[in-house]
Amino acid sequence: MDRARWAELAPSAGLPVSEADLVRLRGLGEPLDAREVADVYVPLSRLLNLYATATRSLQQETSAFLGERESKVPFVIGIAGSVAVGKSTVARLLRELLSRWESTPRVELVTTDGFLLPNAELQRRGLMDRKGFPESYDRRSLLRFLSRVKSGVEEVRAPFYSHLSYDIVPTGEIVVRQPDVLLVEGLNVLQPPTVGGRLAVSDLFDFGIYVDARTSHIAAWYEERFLRLQQGAFADPKSYFHRYADLTETEARAKARSIWTEINEPNLLQNILPTRSRASLVLRKSADHSVRSVLLRKL
Repeated sequence: MDRARWAELAPSAGLPVSEADLVRLRGLGEPLDAREVADVYVPLSRLLNLYATATRSLQQETSAFLGERESKVPFVIGIAGSVAVGKSTVARLLRELLSRWESTPRVELVTTDGFLLPNAELQRRGLMDRKGFPESYDRRSLLRFLSRVKSGVEEVRAPFYSHLSYDIVPTGEIVVRQPDVLLVEGLNVLQPPTVGGRLAVSDLFDFGIYVDARTSHIAAWYEERFLRLQQGAFADPKSYFHRYADLTETEARAKARSIWTEINEPNLLQNILPTRSRASLVLRKSADHSVRSVLLRKL
């Protein structure tokens, strides 16, 4: 569906989002505005709310049929896409909107960054230049985490990742306590099982979203985001990327293009983009970051 047709699906009673909310939710360099939220994300949040509510009803009926004690099982949504495509903003926005629907008030968000192998282990394996590729994750830990969530365990803990230190924080953790909806955001979350593997992370999702755009557009967004970070977060001496803080604009652009060409683009083309067809829904973006169409896999 093109954007205009999709926007017609928005509930008559929209979910108000203030400018303060937008400032808090939008990603670096992403021109998210109230119209985009109303046209694209309000109808999407309602669709997901309907899926979550219907799935819960089916779970209750199934438990009754089997004569089992009912346990609360979160509706799990996977959100995939390239670096710099805006999937983190989509995840934050959906968490905000879904929590405003009466039947899904408790929504939590976990990113797969927390399941990256620690930098020391990546260095030991020679994988620091492949950070974000499938082999750089502790997939067993991620599978165990999601399996416990889907089994209705009351409290499940996940590792915490710092974008400042660019590493796992040994003393940090994220605690998930039986939410109505759990959003799992990451580059490779929609991948199928590995060769010889019996279970993939995506097998534990109830719904999958892929944030899509032309590769050339994403490359441009990555470069602009790198420059904003170079002028902001990289200035912190504690930042892993502090060594880039004093680059000239020309040098910074060259470094961004180098990182994109050598790491992020190959990961996108080899591992991330091939999973697009596995998504339940695809958000296709234009060059200005706005969503221009929505592809929905019908039941």
